[in-house]
Amino acid sequence: MKNLRIAGLNLDIVWKNKEQNFKKIEDELSDSEADIFLLPEMFSTGFCMEADEIADRNLETLTWMKSFAESKNSAVAGSASVEEDGNFYNRFYFVFPDGSFDYYDKRHLFSYSGEDKIYTAGTERKIIEYKGFRILLQVCFDLRFPVFSRNQDDYDAILYVANWPKSRVDAWKSLLKARSIENQAFLFGLNRIGIDGYNLEYEESSLVYFPDGEEISERKNHIISSEWDLEKLKEFRTKFPFLAERDGFEIKL
Repeated sequence: MKNLRIAGLNLDIVWKNKEQNFKKIEDELSDSEADIFLLPEMFSTGFCMEADEIADRNLETLTWMKSFAESKNSAVAGSASVEEDGNFYNRFYFVFPDGSFDYYDKRHLFSYSGEDKIYTAGTERKIIEYKGFRILLQVCFDLRFPVFSRNQDDYDAILYVANWPKSRVDAWKSLLKARSIENQAFLFGLNRIGIDGYNLEYEESSLVYFPDGEEISERKNHIISSEWDLEKLKEFRTKFPFLAERDGFEIKL
């Protein structure tokens, strides 16, 4: 597999209502085809600090994702609030078409909102492999920490899912482009839209980049998509072998 088609939904998330969000996603993506469907951070509830009220305790979001992936014969990825062993996690699931899955727990919790007081930080950097692509999973505030996402020549693409408000959206846009260029990787940054339960506004700001900084987003209604060519990426890295000159370091989690 040399090409990968990925489609993200700029979702106006219904606050704290999983069933309505599941139905909304199914309706908006009913006619779409892709190898990966990408959904925003905490897409089933909104980015909510009332974790005791909204967190999955019975794998509700994961169960729906498995069903959706199987019905579309595609992978689906997005994060949800999850309770496990008495702790809450902002968990980024990547579900394969056959229903198998992997996940990444958000490492950098957004202290400005109190996320770090409620949720437990992840301890593992996660790269999944799908259809020949090595893909790094990242969530929202992780975007501000370039050391954690630094490409050690071990991935080809980055997925960022977010609830990044309009008031700080310039930082979102600038950092996405920087992460793609510095890591010589395809990058898909998917944000939500609308207004959340805290009255924060989110504008359409999802972006896709080729590693030279060129935006390669395609837009139709609320869907943003792109097709990634692995051979084109390899040719670019061969022509500009900047990753070979990266600094060596070790991340202590």
